[in-house]
Amino acid sequence: MNNDPFQGLLENGGVRIALIGTLSILSLFLLAQTVAVAQDFGRPGVPATDTVTVNGSGQATLPPDVARVSFTVEHTAAAVSDAQAATTKQANAVLDYVAGRGVASKDVKTLSYSITPQYAYPSPCAAGGLCPVRTPKVIGYQVAESIQVTVRDLSSVGALLAGLGKLEVQNVSGPAFALDDPSAGYDAARADAIAKAKAQAALLATQLGVSLGKIVNFSESSGNYPYPVYGLGAVDARSAAAAPNVPTGENTYTASVSITYEIR
Repeated sequence: MNNDPFQGLLENGGVRIALIGTLSILSLFLLAQTVAVAQDFGRPGVPATDTVTVNGSGQATLPPDVARVSFTVEHTAAAVSDAQAATTKQANAVLDYVAGRGVASKDVKTLSYSITPQYAYPSPCAAGGLCPVRTPKVIGYQVAESIQVTVRDLSSVGALLAGLGKLEVQNVSGPAFALDDPSAGYDAARADAIAKAKAQAALLATQLGVSLGKIVNFSESSGNYPYPVYGLGAVDARSAAAAPNVPTGENTYTASVSITYEIR
Protein backbone atom coordinates (compact mmCIF):
# COMPACT_ATOMS: atom_id res chain seq x y z
CA MET A 1 0.00 0.00 0.00
CA ASN A 2 1.40 3.38 -0.95
CA ASN A 3 1.33 5.72 2.06
CA ASP A 4 2.89 8.72 0.21
CA PRO A 5 0.03 11.22 -0.45
CA PHE A 6 2.05 13.12 -3.07
CA GLN A 7 2.70 9.90 -4.98
CA GLY A 8 -1.00 9.26 -4.79
CA LEU A 9 -1.81 12.58 -6.37
CA LEU A 10 0.60 11.92 -9.21
CA GLU A 11 -1.07 8.57 -9.88
CA ASN A 12 -4.41 10.42 -10.24
CA GLY A 13 -4.88 10.99 -13.98
CA GLY A 14 -6.81 14.27 -13.72
CA VAL A 15 -4.32 15.82 -11.32
CA ARG A 16 -1.39 14.70 -13.48
CA ILE A 17 -2.93 16.32 -16.59
CA ALA A 18 -3.59 19.57 -14.68
CA LEU A 19 -0.04 19.65 -13.37
CA ILE A 20 1.44 19.06 -16.82
CA GLY A 21 -0.72 21.89 -18.23
CA THR A 22 0.40 24.27 -15.48
CA LEU A 23 4.06 23.46 -16.08
CA SER A 24 3.61 24.01 -19.83
CA ILE A 25 2.05 27.45 -19.30
CA LEU A 26 4.84 28.38 -16.88
CA SER A 27 7.44 27.29 -19.42
CA LEU A 28 5.87 29.40 -22.16
CA PHE A 29 5.76 32.42 -19.83
CA LEU A 30 9.44 32.03 -18.92
CA LEU A 31 10.32 31.67 -22.62
CA ALA A 32 8.45 34.89 -23.48
CA GLN A 33 10.19 36.75 -20.67
CA THR A 34 13.56 35.47 -21.87
CA VAL A 35 12.88 36.71 -25.40
CA ALA A 36 11.77 40.14 -24.11
CA VAL A 37 14.91 40.47 -22.01
CA ALA A 38 17.06 39.50 -24.97
CA GLN A 39 15.37 42.09 -27.16
CA ASP A 40 15.88 44.80 -24.56
CA PHE A 41 19.48 43.85 -23.91
CA GLY A 42 21.66 46.91 -24.30
CA ARG A 43 18.74 49.36 -24.12
CA PRO A 44 18.90 51.79 -21.22
CA GLY A 45 16.13 51.68 -18.66
CA VAL A 46 16.11 55.47 -18.31
CA PRO A 47 15.81 58.24 -20.90
CA ALA A 48 18.84 58.69 -23.10
CA THR A 49 21.52 60.96 -21.65
CA ASP A 50 23.93 60.80 -24.59
CA THR A 51 22.17 63.24 -26.90
CA VAL A 52 22.80 66.19 -29.13
CA THR A 53 20.33 68.97 -29.91
CA VAL A 54 20.32 70.98 -33.13
CA ASN A 55 18.22 73.94 -34.22
CA GLY A 56 17.05 75.04 -37.63
CA SER A 57 15.33 78.16 -38.92
CA GLY A 58 13.49 78.06 -42.22
CA GLN A 59 11.34 80.27 -44.36
CA ALA A 60 9.12 80.11 -47.39
CA THR A 61 8.15 83.00 -49.64
CA LEU A 62 4.89 82.50 -51.51
CA PRO A 63 2.62 84.73 -53.58
CA PRO A 64 -0.76 85.55 -52.00
CA ASP A 65 -4.00 84.18 -53.36
CA VAL A 66 -6.49 86.45 -51.54
CA ALA A 67 -6.81 90.09 -50.56
CA ARG A 68 -8.83 91.27 -47.57
CA VAL A 69 -10.37 94.73 -47.55
CA SER A 70 -12.35 96.16 -44.65
CA PHE A 71 -14.42 99.35 -44.49
CA THR A 72 -17.07 101.07 -42.40
CA VAL A 73 -20.51 102.48 -43.22
CA GLU A 74 -21.74 104.97 -40.62
CA HIS A 75 -24.51 107.56 -40.20
CA THR A 76 -25.64 109.86 -37.40
CA ALA A 77 -29.23 110.94 -36.67
CA ALA A 78 -31.25 112.25 -33.77
CA ALA A 79 -33.07 108.92 -33.44
CA VAL A 80 -31.41 105.53 -33.36
CA SER A 81 -33.89 104.11 -35.86
CA ASP A 82 -33.12 106.85 -38.39
CA ALA A 83 -29.36 106.29 -38.05
CA GLN A 84 -29.88 102.54 -38.45
CA ALA A 85 -32.06 102.98 -41.50
CA ALA A 86 -29.49 105.22 -43.24
CA THR A 87 -26.61 102.89 -42.38
CA THR A 88 -28.53 99.81 -43.53
CA LYS A 89 -29.50 101.45 -46.82
CA GLN A 90 -25.90 102.36 -47.68
CA ALA A 91 -24.52 99.04 -46.44
CA ASN A 92 -26.98 97.13 -48.63
CA ALA A 93 -25.96 99.20 -51.66
CA VAL A 94 -22.30 98.42 -50.97
CA LEU A 95 -23.01 94.71 -50.53
CA ASP A 96 -24.91 94.63 -53.81
CA TYR A 97 -21.95 96.29 -55.51
CA VAL A 98 -19.51 93.79 -54.00
CA ALA A 99 -21.68 90.85 -55.07
CA GLY A 100 -21.90 92.34 -58.55
CA ARG A 101 -18.13 92.19 -58.77
CA GLY A 102 -18.25 88.41 -58.29
CA VAL A 103 -17.44 88.23 -54.58
CA ALA A 104 -19.19 85.23 -53.02
CA SER A 105 -21.39 85.71 -49.96
CA LYS A 106 -19.08 83.45 -47.92
CA ASP A 107 -16.29 85.97 -48.49
CA VAL A 108 -18.20 88.88 -46.96
CA LYS A 109 -18.63 89.20 -43.20
CA THR A 110 -19.55 91.86 -40.66
CA LEU A 111 -16.72 92.61 -38.25
CA SER A 112 -18.70 94.87 -35.92
CA TYR A 113 -21.96 96.78 -35.53
CA SER A 114 -22.16 99.65 -33.06
CA ILE A 115 -24.62 102.29 -31.82
CA THR A 116 -22.86 105.19 -30.12
CA PRO A 117 -24.56 108.18 -28.44
CA GLN A 118 -23.39 111.62 -29.58
CA TYR A 119 -23.10 114.29 -26.88
CA ALA A 120 -23.13 118.07 -26.69
CA TYR A 121 -21.26 119.69 -23.82
CA PRO A 122 -22.27 123.02 -22.21
CA SER A 123 -20.05 126.03 -22.79
CA PRO A 124 -17.27 126.56 -20.23
CA CYS A 125 -18.12 128.71 -17.22
CA ALA A 126 -17.34 132.41 -17.46
CA ALA A 127 -14.34 133.52 -15.44
CA GLY A 128 -15.32 134.62 -11.95
CA GLY A 129 -18.95 133.56 -12.31
CA LEU A 130 -20.95 130.79 -10.76
CA CYS A 131 -20.51 127.49 -12.58
CA PRO A 132 -23.52 125.17 -12.57
CA VAL A 133 -23.15 121.45 -12.95
CA ARG A 134 -22.41 120.78 -16.60
CA THR A 135 -24.18 117.62 -17.76
CA PRO A 136 -23.56 116.46 -21.33
CA LYS A 137 -26.68 116.11 -23.44
CA VAL A 138 -27.37 113.35 -25.96
CA ILE A 139 -28.05 115.00 -29.30
CA GLY A 140 -28.08 111.93 -31.54
CA TYR A 141 -26.72 108.49 -32.28
CA GLN A 142 -24.08 107.17 -34.64
CA VAL A 143 -24.65 103.73 -36.12
CA ALA A 144 -21.63 102.08 -37.73
CA GLU A 145 -21.15 98.72 -39.45
CA SER A 146 -17.68 97.42 -40.31
CA ILE A 147 -17.44 94.86 -43.10
CA GLN A 148 -14.60 92.72 -44.41
CA VAL A 149 -14.44 91.47 -47.99
CA THR A 150 -12.15 88.67 -49.17
CA VAL A 151 -11.23 89.11 -52.85
CA ARG A 152 -9.94 86.07 -54.73
CA ASP A 153 -9.45 87.73 -58.10
CA LEU A 154 -6.43 89.84 -57.20
CA SER A 155 -6.53 91.70 -60.51
CA SER A 156 -9.86 93.27 -59.45
CA VAL A 157 -8.72 94.72 -56.12
CA GLY A 158 -7.96 98.19 -57.49
CA ALA A 159 -11.34 98.48 -59.17
CA LEU A 160 -13.07 97.33 -55.99
CA LEU A 161 -11.35 100.05 -53.98
CA ALA A 162 -12.35 102.68 -56.53
CA GLY A 163 -15.95 101.48 -56.39
CA LEU A 164 -16.00 101.66 -52.60
CA GLY A 165 -14.81 105.25 -52.85
CA LYS A 166 -17.68 106.16 -55.17
CA LEU A 167 -20.12 104.62 -52.71
CA GLU A 168 -18.68 106.89 -50.00
CA VAL A 169 -17.79 104.29 -47.42
CA GLN A 170 -15.47 105.32 -44.60
CA ASN A 171 -12.24 104.02 -43.10
CA VAL A 172 -11.08 101.66 -45.82
CA SER A 173 -8.30 99.39 -44.56
CA GLY A 174 -6.21 97.13 -46.75
CA PRO A 175 -5.79 95.36 -49.00
CA ALA A 176 -4.09 92.72 -46.88
CA PHE A 177 -2.62 90.17 -49.28
CA ALA A 178 -2.29 86.65 -47.87
CA LEU A 179 -2.70 82.95 -48.46
CA ASP A 180 -6.26 81.82 -47.85
CA ASP A 181 -4.78 78.78 -46.10
CA PRO A 182 -1.69 80.09 -44.25
CA SER A 183 -0.78 76.57 -43.07
CA ALA A 184 0.65 75.89 -46.54
CA GLY A 185 3.20 78.65 -45.97
CA TYR A 186 4.05 77.46 -42.48
CA ASP A 187 4.34 73.83 -43.65
CA ALA A 188 6.85 74.86 -46.29
CA ALA A 189 8.81 76.95 -43.78
CA ARG A 190 8.85 74.05 -41.29
CA ALA A 191 10.12 71.63 -43.94
CA ASP A 192 12.96 74.05 -44.71
CA ALA A 193 13.79 74.37 -41.00
CA ILE A 194 13.83 70.57 -40.50
CA ALA A 195 16.08 70.06 -43.52
CA LYS A 196 18.55 72.62 -42.15
CA ALA A 197 18.48 71.06 -38.68
CA LYS A 198 19.13 67.58 -40.11
CA ALA A 199 22.04 68.88 -42.16
CA GLN A 200 23.50 70.51 -39.06
CA ALA A 201 23.08 67.29 -37.08
CA ALA A 202 24.87 65.24 -39.75
CA LEU A 203 27.76 67.71 -39.86
CA LEU A 204 28.03 67.82 -36.08
CA ALA A 205 28.04 64.02 -35.83
CA THR A 206 30.90 63.86 -38.34
CA GLN A 207 32.89 66.46 -36.46
CA LEU A 208 32.33 64.73 -33.11
CA GLY A 209 33.00 61.25 -34.49
CA VAL A 210 29.67 59.85 -33.33
CA SER A 211 26.66 58.27 -34.96
CA LEU A 212 23.15 59.66 -34.80
CA GLY A 213 20.47 57.48 -33.28
CA LYS A 214 16.75 57.96 -33.07
CA ILE A 215 15.06 61.33 -32.47
CA VAL A 216 14.07 61.61 -28.81
CA ASN A 217 12.63 65.13 -28.78
CA PHE A 218 11.23 67.68 -31.23
CA SER A 219 9.74 71.14 -30.86
CA GLU A 220 8.80 73.91 -33.25
CA SER A 221 7.53 77.46 -33.41
CA SER A 222 6.04 79.34 -36.35
CA GLY A 223 6.58 83.07 -36.69
CA ASN A 224 3.88 85.57 -37.54
CA TYR A 225 4.39 87.93 -40.43
CA PRO A 226 2.92 91.31 -41.24
CA TYR A 227 0.60 91.46 -44.22
CA PRO A 228 2.14 93.78 -46.78
CA VAL A 229 -0.24 96.67 -47.38
CA TYR A 230 -0.16 98.59 -50.64
CA GLY A 231 -2.34 101.21 -52.20
CA LEU A 232 -4.79 103.11 -50.04
CA GLY A 233 -3.95 101.75 -46.62
CA ALA A 234 -6.35 103.11 -44.00
CA VAL A 235 -7.95 106.18 -45.53
CA ASP A 236 -11.30 107.79 -46.20
CA ALA A 237 -12.26 106.12 -49.47
CA ARG A 238 -14.27 109.18 -50.58
CA SER A 239 -10.95 110.68 -51.70
CA ALA A 240 -10.41 107.88 -54.24
CA ALA A 241 -11.01 109.20 -57.73
CA ALA A 242 -9.62 106.32 -59.80
CA ALA A 243 -8.69 102.67 -59.44
CA PRO A 244 -5.38 102.57 -57.55
CA ASN A 245 -2.47 100.36 -58.53
CA VAL A 246 -2.07 97.72 -55.81
CA PRO A 247 0.92 95.36 -56.29
CA THR A 248 0.38 92.05 -54.51
CA GLY A 249 3.99 91.27 -53.61
CA GLU A 250 4.81 88.10 -51.71
CA ASN A 251 4.57 86.95 -48.10
CA THR A 252 7.35 85.29 -46.14
CA TYR A 253 6.53 82.59 -43.59
CA THR A 254 9.07 81.56 -40.96
CA ALA A 255 9.47 78.57 -38.65
CA SER A 256 12.06 77.32 -36.16
CA VAL A 257 12.59 73.75 -34.99
CA SER A 258 14.68 71.99 -32.36
CA ILE A 259 15.58 68.29 -32.76
CA THR A 260 17.31 66.10 -30.18
CA TYR A 261 19.08 62.90 -31.33
CA GLU A 262 20.57 60.00 -29.42
CA ILE A 263 24.27 59.64 -30.22
CA ARG A 264 26.39 56.50 -30.18
